[in-house]
Amino acid sequence: MRIDPKAVSVVLVPAVKMWSSTLRYRRHNYLPVSRRREEKRPVVFAIWHDEMFPLFYLHRGEKVTAVVSASDDGEILAQFMSRMGYGLARGSSSRFGLRALKTAAQVMDQGRDIIFTVDGPTGPRHKAKPGAVYLAARFKAEIVPVRVGMPQKYVFSKSWDKFCLPLPFSRIDVHYGDPYIPGGEISTKALADQSRELENKLNSLL
Repeated sequence: MRIDPKAVSVVLVPAVKMWSSTLRYRRHNYLPVSRRREEKRPVVFAIWHDEMFPLFYLHRGEKVTAVVSASDDGEILAQFMSRMGYGLARGSSSRFGLRALKTAAQVMDQGRDIIFTVDGPTGPRHKAKPGAVYLAARFKAEIVPVRVGMPQKYVFSKSWDKFCLPLPFSRIDVHYGDPYIPGGEISTKALADQSRELENKLNSLL
């Protein structure tokens, strides 16, 4: 039986909004991001796949475009994020990736931020793929590493990413790293090195 992504999103969106409205958010080191938004300088948010749930609600309506897999499973996420107020750039590291990066570059020209789950859509867990680094290096945009602290959560231990679902009414600490532009040439080796640097920056936030 085929699941209808649109129907799933219709159910999910109000449920996620209700769940997330109970969470107690705290942003850390958010001032550099605020300043860039005031200056209309879009950034590339880099997050881990397992920590995205609290960010759906926190960044809704902020003119953020999400890079979402072009797979059938990604269609559910795409429908959901669209209803949450996000723009979409469809693609991944293995399927239509260049098209997604081109779309992402176009929306950044329009002043919209981009968000990447840099180890998605299928992992390995907490290993950054080069898409976010390539986009930032190619268009001289700044990357903002983001980590989400969830002291009270349920972990789906059998999923590839060990997806985290914060418990209702729990505290959420969102840590924003300092924005930076990846250095070096846009080559396979340079992108690999910069991806490892991004991993280190993400890991240092929590």
